[in-house]
Formats: sequence, structure tokens, C-alpha cells
Amino acid sequence: MFIKGNNLISKDIRNILLIQLGDIGDVVWATPTFRAVKEAYPQAKVSVLLRENFGSLLEKDPHIHSIFEVKRYRGNFVEKMKGQIRFLRALRQERFDLVFDLRLDDRGAFAAFFTSAPIRVSIIHNNIPWRNLLFTHLVDPSPTNERVYGAAEQTLKIVREFNIDSKNTIPKLWVGAKTIERMRYLLNKKGISGIKDCVSINPFSRWRYKEWDYQKWIQSIDWLWKNYRIPAVIVGSAEEIEKAEYIKRQSCGQIFNLAGRTTLGELAGLLSLSWLHIGVDSAATHIAAAVGTPTITIYGPSDWLDWAPLGKAHSVITPDRDCAPCHQKGCDGSGISKCLETLSVDSVKSAVRVFLEKNGIVINRGG
Repeated sequence: MFIKGNNLISKDIRNILLIQLGDIGDVVWATPTFRAVKEAYPQAKVSVLLRENFGSLLEKDPHIHSIFEVKRYRGNFVEKMKGQIRFLRALRQERFDLVFDLRLDDRGAFAAFFTSAPIRVSIIHNNIPWRNLLFTHLVDPSPTNERVYGAAEQTLKIVREFNIDSKNTIPKLWVGAKTIERMRYLLNKKGISGIKDCVSINPFSRWRYKEWDYQKWIQSIDWLWKNYRIPAVIVGSAEEIEKAEYIKRQSCGQIFNLAGRTTLGELAGLLSLSWLHIGVDSAATHIAAAVGTPTITIYGPSDWLDWAPLGKAHSVITPDRDCAPCHQKGCDGSGISKCLETLSVDSVKSAVRVFLEKNGIVINRGG
């Protein structure tokens, strides 16, 4: 069934599931949608279904009642199937009244279908007709001529068709006091005693074509320490520990490698204690902004207008090339973006210097 701007859902809804099986950044940018749904149905329990290990990001969100995670089951094919069936049965036993699938993938569609919720909503998929059959309601949002900044629109445009909306499209993550305490302790062990005494840095992305040269990161970190005496805390995933160690070994600045040392929820707590976050287009930038930390983000082939944090506290660095953003995964299929390869260290220094001077910190060692 197609709907177009009409509220066809009864207000007598008590149990809602929002499915967001995207990457970490997608989850962060969906928080305005989670908030909007809870505000529209304050009497309802609003739950979310995420990828495995993503749940700690949202465990303190006051708008969310329960968090479910899609697991990776081990064993042979039969054992994996048994695990999936057990999970889907448990999901079905929740007896959801309303399910929104916020993406166009297959897993979310099947999960929505197996909940047996009487109302199952997704955006129409014109290229995979069979997927549409798994839902009771399909939405086909009208395109807008007005440029909408930020990625929150990707999910808000689905629920908006049911008169569910939020005027505040800025993502927000909540961090518990115990998590903050653990992260302070972790920083204290590294010799960083004061809140906002460090800059967090994430040079890494799942996609190589979004990364800036590590040698340029080393030069930037050395400059930051030499001229401002501000230590850098490198964050990242467990897979990025060795790359972070390489940067630390090559640098003359004060660097602490905390890559792979935190859950996503703890990473949010750690970034909330950072004075400034500098990084590439990756999950850490979205998390930092969502906990209120100013960001400086390097963008190359991806469009910062779609993904950059919103607000005056955040700035972007983009290549001075007509081809950027190209939305390609590297130049000529190489997986490497020339626009980022040619981006200078001075462009990053300049952005950091502007931020520091606005906050009353001036260069003190002649740099």
C-alpha cells in the first residue's frame, strides 16, 4: 500500500521497532528519527534493531526502550540458520504493533516481515519488487528542490510520511556517568589529567579512499605538540591498532594510542572528553559531534554537504579540485583518491589554528 503524506497509523500504538542496519554513522544520523517517533508516540515502547556491537552507542538514549542486535552466528550452515531462527522467534515474541525499516537492504526487510507486526513500513524499492511484498505500507517521498544538509533526512523522510517529524535534525548521543568515569580513568593512566586537555584524532576509515596520508597526520600531530603542547589521542577500531602504533612510533609529538581499547559507547564517552576531534569522514566524527565535541573533518570524494556535522562548532576541509566531491571509491578504480593525496598539511594546520585562536589558545613556540 502506498501512502503520500497521510497519517494512516492509529495513535493507539504501544510497541514500535525501528530497524537501522547501516554503518555506525547511519545509526548516529538516525537518532533524530528515533527521537521523533518517541515524541509522536510518547505512550509507546520504542525499540531499535542494529548491527552487532552497535547497541552500546544508544544504551543511555532516553527515547529508546530496548536494543536488539543482529548477531553473527558461528558454526556450519545449519548452526547459523538455527541461531537466526531463534533470534527471529525472539523478535516475533515482542509483538510489535509497528515496524519501520529505515534502509533498503534485505536483512532489514526480512526482519521486519518475521516480526509479523500488523503495520510494517519501508521506502519503496523500484529495482527489487519482491522486497516491497514484505511490507504492509510503502512510502515514496516526494523529491525536494531545497538542499537539505546532513544525513538525518535519509530516515526522517520515511517517518515524515506519517506526520512524524522533528524540527531538530542534529544527532545526539547520551553517555552515562559511569562510562565517563571509566574514560577519565583511562586518560589519567595515560597522563592526561584534565578534562578537555587533549585532541582526539581518527585518521582511519573502513574505506581507504577516504583516508589522508599517514605521514601528513604525523606532521600535523608533531606541529600540534611543538607549538601548542596539546597531546593527541588516536582512536579507532581493533583492526586499526597497528596503524595507530605506526603513527605513534613515527611521531615526535605526544600521542596516546587508544584504538581498539573501547566499546562504541565508551568511545562516545572518550570523545566527549576531547577538546576537539580531528579526523576523516568516518564513524568517530559523527560520534564526536553527537556528544557535543567540536570537529574538523577532512572530506574528499564523499560530499560533506550530506555527511558533515551540523552547526558552527564544526568545520570541514575539502580539496581545491573541481572533481571533488566525485562520489567515487577512488580515482580510476584504484581505491585511492588523488584529491586527498594532494591535500596539504597547511590546510589542516590552518583549520586547527583558527579553532584554537577562537578558544583563546595562541601559538607559543614560534610555529
